[in-house]
Order: sequence, then structure tokens, then C-alpha cells
Amino acid sequence: MSITSTNLDELAQQIKDWGRELGFAHIGISPATNAVHAEHLRNWLAKQYHGDMNYMAEREGLRAAPAELLPGTVRVISARLDYLPDGENCEEILNSPSKAYISRYALGRDYHKLIRKRLSQLAEKISAVAGGSHRAFVDSAPVLERGFAEQAGLGWIGKNSMLINSKAGSWFFLGEIYTDLPLPTDPPQETGHCGSCRACLDDCPTGAIVAPYQVDARRCISYLTIELKDSIPEDLRPLMGNRVFGCDDCQLVCPWNKFAQTTTETDFSPRHQLDNSELVSLFLWTEQEFLDNTAGSAIRRIGYQRWLRNLAVGIGNAPANDDAIRALHTQYAVADEMAREHITWALNRLQKMSSK
Repeated sequence: MSITSTNLDELAQQIKDWGRELGFAHIGISPATNAVHAEHLRNWLAKQYHGDMNYMAEREGLRAAPAELLPGTVRVISARLDYLPDGENCEEILNSPSKAYISRYALGRDYHKLIRKRLSQLAEKISAVAGGSHRAFVDSAPVLERGFAEQAGLGWIGKNSMLINSKAGSWFFLGEIYTDLPLPTDPPQETGHCGSCRACLDDCPTGAIVAPYQVDARRCISYLTIELKDSIPEDLRPLMGNRVFGCDDCQLVCPWNKFAQTTTETDFSPRHQLDNSELVSLFLWTEQEFLDNTAGSAIRRIGYQRWLRNLAVGIGNAPANDDAIRALHTQYAVADEMAREHITWALNRLQKMSSK
């Protein structure tokens, strides 16, 4: 294809059509500059809100410089893929303290490979028609993905710092393609649709949303159960309830999620009954069972010992019973020092409840 403005307009439409054929719900194109969001990140890092996620600070400069990742980058193609399974039971599980709540994005197969494969297919189609250089990303490099997606019209960044779409809520994944083709860009959605709503701030279990658009990761349950490699601060444990891998509370209370789209991707369907399992049942998995049951899942990244750590906190917050106490004693033998400390905490909690 000879690159002209007319051809670029046609190509942009083709990219969106190809994206839909590949299963993406929304494709948008933005400039590869993002000064506002880069400054927001810089201020967030300065407040130490990233906790132990040192890679956020170490690679900050790359997030504001797409050409460092793909020389010549002038556009970012952002893609949305919905992940919410049909027939959700979030509130039921959260209100059942002996059940384990796992963030809805992690119930099925790990999204990284699926989205990267499809973005790579999309990039190959673009290259075959128009040439150029293209590179796909899915949490695999320092990319201001929500900032670029906001600029591309996929939604606006809400007070919980998540991207929200007026027709689809926020239960979706994002991926990007950097390209050196000067494609026409899409208009951003108007911001400010959160209005005076404070639902996400007021309902965050640990008070991690410290101000509108400001999340202190050090208090966020998703950070505590996934990113944090060390001991969970003791004062936060009782606030975590039965949330053992991630947290969705700020999405569950968001009014815009009444428009959420359920996924058509079977790979995102819950596996091994992770959407409705007892804490004790999951806690009693052997390490081999953990590896087998989390193969191809985002959960595997935390490893067996942190899995025990998180579940011990959940059990410590649940009603005391003989099965829970017996399970904690059983797994103490295979736990490492960090996990044992959380098991001991849970045992102390349950024994205090039992003696009342």
C-alpha cells in the first residue's frame, strides 16, 4: 500500500475491523505522547505509593518515551478485551467468610498470552498491508496503558485509577501496539464522568484509595496478595476478609459497571471451581496440586508459599471451626518462615474466637 492520508484513514478502519474479528471489543488510536499521565505517575512514585514495586520507579522514563521501546513510534493502538464471566456471584462469595474470593480476572487462563497472540496477529496484518514497524505489549513492558487508552477514546480514568468505559464499565483487559505509521487518531472520551460519586473511595476495604485518582498500593489488597513478597502488615490483615488473590471491590460498587459486558472468551471461564471454593479446601492443596491447578493461570506467579500466606489470612478472618484449625496445623509443616508467621496469626485469631 502506498501511504497517503486516504490510505491511512482506510487502514485505521481496517485495523478496527480486524480487531473485532480477533475478539477485541474496542480498538482506538492515540498519539504516542502522554505528558499528563507521565507527570501523574511521577507524582505517584514521589509519594512512595508503589511500595516494593521498584520496577515502577526504575523504568519510569521508558513509560513516557515509547520510541525507546520501538524506534520511530508515533502512534499507540489500544485494544480492549472484556473478561467478566457470565453468571457472576461476587457478592455471594464476599458475604460467605469461609469461601475464598479470587479476583475475577484470575479465575480462568492467564490473559497475557491470549491477548499478546491476538495483538501480534493484528500487527502482522498491519505489516502485510502497510509495512512499518510494530510491537505488541500486554503488561510486558513499561507502557502507560491506561493513559494511552484514555487518549484513544476507550474510556476515562476513574477515581479508583481504573479505566472506565461508559458502555462497558471496567471489567476488561488492555493491550497495546506501538507503531511508526502516522495513523489518524481517535478523540478521547470526555473525562469527569465520575462526578461527585465516592463509592470506590468509601467502600475500599483497606482505605487504599486515599484521594480521588490516588491509590496507595501499600494498602491495596491486590498489591498485598500479589505483588508483596514479604509479610502482610498485621494491621491490614483483618480488613482483607476472604480476599486471597486480588480485590474487585472498587469495581463492584462502581455504578458504571451496570453496563459491563460479559466475556465471550471461554478461556476466561472459571477453572477448578475457583469462583466458589472453600478457603480450607484451597489451603490444603499440596504444592503439586497448586502447580497443577494454576497451570496457565495468573495465580501461579505468586508461588505456593504466598498462596498459603494469603489463604491463612483469609482463614484467620473466617469463623473458627475444627476443620480450619486442623488445616492450619497441617500446612504449618510445609510452610516457609513467612507463611508460618501468617498461619500462627490465624491460629491465634481462631483460638481467641473459640474461647469466647
